[in-house]
Amino acid sequence: MTKRKITRVFVHCTGTRPSASVEGIRRGWQALGWHAPGYHFLVDRWGVVHTLLDMEQVANGVRGHNSHSVHVAYIGGIGDDGRPADTRTQAQRVSLRSTVRILLKDNPGAVALGHRDISPDRNRNGIVDPWERIKECPCFDVKTEL
Repeated sequence: MTKRKITRVFVHCTGTRPSASVEGIRRGWQALGWHAPGYHFLVDRWGVVHTLLDMEQVANGVRGHNSHSVHVAYIGGIGDDGRPADTRTQAQRVSLRSTVRILLKDNPGAVALGHRDISPDRNRNGIVDPWERIKECPCFDVKTEL
């Protein structure tokens, strides 16, 4: 099989409390009727990277952008108040950084983006401003941090 041409590495949060489990995330996708998971890799709160889907397969990460993308997420993104928040543990930060770097190295020319970065630039200033975001995922600025 020919290797898929990866042009984007999307970073996500699961949009759950940090205490969610890998199996709970999988059950959520099954309840939605998804045949493929939303991410190729999922980082739990201890920094363990779980492979959910082979990179040659297409995940359900970002509608309209999946055929040439790989998706990495951390469990969390919802704070104690029920609102979007950067809930990453230090272990998750380290594992995300390492995983994204490896994926970019293995896929020359690919760029790392947060799911929120594909929101439309409604005022056409060349920047997706916070008020333009369709969602907050992954609750931090991927372009500057990773």
